[in-house]
Amino acid sequence: MTRDARWMIALAALLLALATALGAFGAHGLRKVLEPDRLAVFETAVRYQFYHSLGLFAIGLSVMNRERRGARIAARLIVLGMACFAGSIYALTFGAPRALGIVTPFGGFFLMLGWTLFAVTIYAARATPPSSSA
Repeated sequence: MTRDARWMIALAALLLALATALGAFGAHGLRKVLEPDRLAVFETAVRYQFYHSLGLFAIGLSVMNRERRGARIAARLIVLGMACFAGSIYALTFGAPRALGIVTPFGGFFLMLGWTLFAVTIYAARATPPSSSA
């Protein structure tokens, strides 16, 4: 397994564990504390973290046997996007200054950029013939 695959898959697994914990916290700990609209916003952040963590896991699987620079950069953009997008929403849910909301769209931009770069990287990759085991 490549070094890139290891960090992507390991980080994705940790982010999935965190999303699970935050989702449970929202469902059980915040339901009585937050107003329904703020809880819905929190749940949006959890959902996006889940989706993109699964995607990061898939990118890691795609580079298990061959490192690709574009995939590495795409993964970093996706992690940055998750931190900005979900992170700012989590912070806003708990009372961070509304000005922090300016970070959220940048997170979305980094997510879209990362996924687009990954798509281009995979499309441009040369096909590798299957290994023959004799």
